Amino acid sequence: MKRSRQGISDRELLIIKTGEAIHQAAADGDFEDWIADGMNLNGQPVRVCRVDQGEDLPEDHSLAGVVITGSAAMVTDQLDWSERTAEWLQGAVPTGLPILGICYGHQLLAHALGGRVAADPSGREIGTVEVQLDDSVGSDPLFGGMPATFLAQATHEQSVIELPAEAVALAESPHPANHAFRIGPCAWGVQFHPEFDDDVMRSYLQARAPFLREEGLDAEALLQTVRPAPVAAGVLRRFAEIVFR
Repeated sequence: MKRSRQGISDRELLIIKTGEAIHQAAADGDFEDWIADGMNLNGQPVRVCRVDQGEDLPEDHSLAGVVITGSAAMVTDQLDWSERTAEWLQGAVPTGLPILGICYGHQLLAHALGGRVAADPSGREIGTVEVQLDDSVGSDPLFGGMPATFLAQATHEQSVIELPAEAVALAESPHPANHAFRIGPCAWGVQFHPEFDDDVMRSYLQARAPFLREEGLDAEALLQTVRPAPVAAGVLRRFAEIVFR
């Protein structure tokens, strides 16, 4: 049964925090702060649940919407808190609750609904990347009307290799893995980070530089290609409009 949307603007946005940003990037906040800023919430109530620290998710889904953050954890490790969150998402999606999973959240949403997450066959993807929307976007409430290609900030080693059976693929990058999908009317996963600005992206590249060199990637060259990604950042504002319309 679909929940009523009546009075939804008076309800909380739940940010499910699955980890912390690297400390080099966190001087001006963390995932939840950047997400709230990007959504331009204008005083709408926000609740942050640190599932990675054992905090319990609400027993019902009477919320305005949900955003699931990124994390340094791996979905394939199937940590207890992660699997409990996946089970919660299995109950939330059929209610019509607007959900946006970002990076780890994108992968966890896919995993929860029957998709497969694994190491990206092309290796690590990091930096400012070009995302291309699929023809299936059409009038999608979140991506409809956006440019066919746009820049986005990304950093991940694992990807959604197989989407859930009922998911609609929405975007891809030069890596073959899925960069965005929708399942049901209003649950989305995005592999990129709409909450990252270019300074945060540079901080990640600088912090990951030793690993990048070991993997044969040119950290300095990647730093030089970092650019602002305003279209990707706009996904957060678009999601806020869906949540609080």
